[in-house]
Amino acid sequence: MVTYEFDFLSDSTEQTTTRFVTFVSPNLNRFDLAVTTTNRFYGKKLVTDMQKGITAIIGPDDLEEEGYLEHVFKLDEEAANDLYQFLQEVIGPVSFPE
Repeated sequence: MVTYEFDFLSDSTEQTTTRFVTFVSPNLNRFDLAVTTTNRFYGKKLVTDMQKGITAIIGPDDLEEEGYLEHVFKLDEEAANDLYQFLQEVIGPVSFPE
């Protein structure tokens, strides 16, 4: 049996909050998301598309980057706009931990 020695760069545990939300946009695009709030990532949130198994670290700056949601979540422009409208309300400002 082989024993592995891992060189951990970081290993921590924290309490997080996850919001599970399923909705259909006015354009009839369905989203099944998990939005996790954590103290990591400078206050950005982990957004998981549970249909596709894709997770991204998203803050307000990412939402404003043209084509970001299309690229990360593999969406067409219409669906990305629907997701943008929802995430604008839940992402909030970036906060820097002390």
